[in-house]
Amino acid sequence: MKPIQKKPEMQKVTVMLPRDLVERAKRVSGLGLTPAIRRGLEAVAATEAYETLRQLRGKDRGTMTWQELRGK
Repeated sequence: MKPIQKKPEMQKVTVMLPRDLVERAKRVSGLGLTPAIRRGLEAVAATEAYETLRQLRGKDRGTMTWQELRGK
């Protein structure tokens, strides 16, 4: 028996967008209006996580020395 998946709560919005931006986004993504806008909003929402990861770049304080990593 499959677990019941709860649908996310939706919010209906009205936005004014430049027509050329909408057409470009739809053309480039190959999606309709709603999925294209949803993908854009998801990308904006993910920015915080990407920024956090970017700031951690090169700062791994692992438990192994470089000699241990190289097998020396």
